[in-house]
Order: sequence, then C-alpha cells, then structure tokens
Amino acid sequence: MAEKMMEESNAMVQLDEEDEELLDETQLVIFKLGDEEYGVNIMQVKEIIRMAAINKVPQVPQFVEGIISLRGEILPIIDLREKFGIPKKEKGRSTRILVINLDSTTIGGIVDEVTEVLRIQNSAIKPSPQVIKGMNSDYLLGIGQIGGRIIILLDMARILNTSEVIRIKEIAEELNKNA
Repeated sequence: MAEKMMEESNAMVQLDEEDEELLDETQLVIFKLGDEEYGVNIMQVKEIIRMAAINKVPQVPQFVEGIISLRGEILPIIDLREKFGIPKKEKGRSTRILVINLDSTTIGGIVDEVTEVLRIQNSAIKPSPQVIKGMNSDYLLGIGQIGGRIIILLDMARILNTSEVIRIKEIAEELNKNA
C-alpha cells in the first residue's frame, strides 16, 4: 500500500514538473521574410493558408494588399514585407498567409514561408536591443536565441497602430456588410 502511494506521489511530482516546464516555454509559429526568421505566439495565429488571389481595394494604406474571401468572410490582407519596410519580392510556392486574430478583427499577413512550429524556453528570449526600441517597434517582444539561430519575436496584436486597426476594421465591416 505504501509503495503504491509512493508511486502515485512520484507520478504527481512528475506531472507538476511537466506543467512547470510548459509554463516556462512559449510555442511559436516561425516564418521568414527574406533571410530573417520571425516568431509569433501560436495563440495569435488562427490558421495558415496558401496564397490566394487577392482583390485590390482602393484608398487603403500602402501595406494593405487587398482582400480575400475565406469561407464566406472577407479578410483584409496585409503585406508584412511592406509593413516592415522590407523590399517586395515575387510571391512563390512557399508564400503563405497567416490568419491572425486582432481583438475583434481577423486579418491575413503575407509571409515568404512558414518554416515550423516550435517551443522555446522563456529563458532563451532576450529583450529587444535598445537600438531597435522606439523605431516603430512596439510590436517587438524580444529576440529568441535557439542554438545559432536568432528569431525576432512579434506581438501580432500590436503590429498595426490604432488608426490602422480602425481603418482595416471599417474596410472589413463595410465589405462584409455588402457581401
């Protein structure tokens, strides 16, 4: 009897250690823009879809590529290269759209490719360098270091400023109303 209680106690301690380990790590969707790797918390990504034909919309911010219909919902699509000031490039076979929840709005973000989903220890995440802070980088969470890799961690909820979110919400609501 005492032996069985000891085994159960050891199993509970092991479960507690696993829970603690899960709390000390973050699961990220890793994607590329050019040669750089970026990561976003998997909880901010609704889904990943293949590149689709994008319908242009007049009088939108330059980084808004247009819209697509995703299962009957009109989805504004932003070009993350444009948003980050990275030179444009032709979209290829590995180009993907990250479907992202921003509060009450869902948007799509075009990335060159999604490479993996991985877990990173929170201790491997360093704050953004001072040089980067303040340069339209409110959306930078930090820098992840895994082996020799450097992954720029983004907060997709802050990728757009308030006026941009309002404008995109207006576009999406108007288009969904007319759809």
